[in-house]
Amino acid sequence: MLLNCIQNLQTLSKRDAEQEQAALAWLYAVSGEVPPKGDVPYEYQLRDGILLCKAINKLLPGSVTSISTSDSHFKMMENINKFTAACNKYGVPDVDLFQTVDLFEFKDIASVTGTIFALGRTTYKHPEYTGPTLGPRPSEAQAREWTEEQLRAGQGVIGLQAGSNKGASQAGSNYGATRKVLLNK
Repeated sequence: MLLNCIQNLQTLSKRDAEQEQAALAWLYAVSGEVPPKGDVPYEYQLRDGILLCKAINKLLPGSVTSISTSDSHFKMMENINKFTAACNKYGVPDVDLFQTVDLFEFKDIASVTGTIFALGRTTYKHPEYTGPTLGPRPSEAQAREWTEEQLRAGQGVIGLQAGSNKGASQAGSNYGATRKVLLNK
């Protein structure tokens, strides 16, 4: 019981309410769905997988062929699995995908938010997508080409050209040594 409480506290400490709200707003904007009235917690809006499947279907049409609206736990988990498989097909890396139990059993809601943000970042790589974006644009490789002359010029550069090599050091540090307090000196 105590271990469960500690795990729940650790999971809660990873969550960021602002990111969760941004992810939810983005999902509703992409899917075209209307948010529910009232104060429905973030994880309960996502738990059945319907909103997730509708959003990925807008990004990658036909990726989820049938979305189950049943209250059956099995069907809800099936929706979540279909969403993560479609995200992978869309280009979201495996390391950014959450496990089904992370959402369905509320084990790690922060990783669910991370997957939604990863999906939002992946939309930048699809020029055909012109809808709302989520998260920062992924960086792109900036390849450099150096000539032999430039490479040779770099070999002649002296380290610490305009500085001193007497900066930070461990001189005077007594870490690992005994500390001596001398009285009457």
